[in-house]
Amino acid sequence: MQFSDYEWVAIALSLKVAALAVSASLPLGVTVAYLLARREFIGKSLLSAVISLPLILPPVVTGYLLLIAFGRKGVVGIFLQAVFGFSFSFRWTGAALAAAVMGFPLLVQAIRISMEAIDRRLEAAAGTLGASPLWVFLTITLPLALPGIIAGTVLAFARSLGEFGATITFVSAIPGETQTLASAISAALQDPDGEPEAWRLTLLSILISFTAIFLSGFVSRLVARRVGTVS
Repeated sequence: MQFSDYEWVAIALSLKVAALAVSASLPLGVTVAYLLARREFIGKSLLSAVISLPLILPPVVTGYLLLIAFGRKGVVGIFLQAVFGFSFSFRWTGAALAAAVMGFPLLVQAIRISMEAIDRRLEAAAGTLGASPLWVFLTITLPLALPGIIAGTVLAFARSLGEFGATITFVSAIPGETQTLASAISAALQDPDGEPEAWRLTLLSILISFTAIFLSGFVSRLVARRVGTVS
């Protein structure tokens, strides 16, 4: 397959958007997954439901909610513009925000499952030896949950690459600025002569998705083996 300069721009932008979306949401994802897996608190079920909403809601609804909150007339958007002179609207960072929101449930779910599978006796043993809760988390919980973190990262990255509905609703599809791989395919399909371009980009999307699923399954097997050795 030989891609045009226009297609390479969309591919590169999609990779940049997905990389920022995952790297920015990973610390929060680990924290939230730890709270859901290890702590009992009021509103835990509500928090879990809110995190899962992007998987259930139509992506257009999620994008519209982001537009209401982070758009130029949104409460958060007005604050960011007034204080920092920054806006998510019609910028690639807005596409990254939309992608992060859509991929966040997959990220949290994979990490949470991995943390719940860890034998808590290992953490308790480290605590009885004088290790602080933070040190136990950094040296015991986090390394044992690493396969789940990797799996969640891969799934969230792939989801971010394929995001369309929320992104186009929130930041539109501006070539070179917010037009990602998915929106480029949509634009090609609307062009009578755009079928070859749509076909090339679709094959690339399939390749990326297949690779992500393969890697996720491989890491899941590592998690299963690890659970078998510590339980």
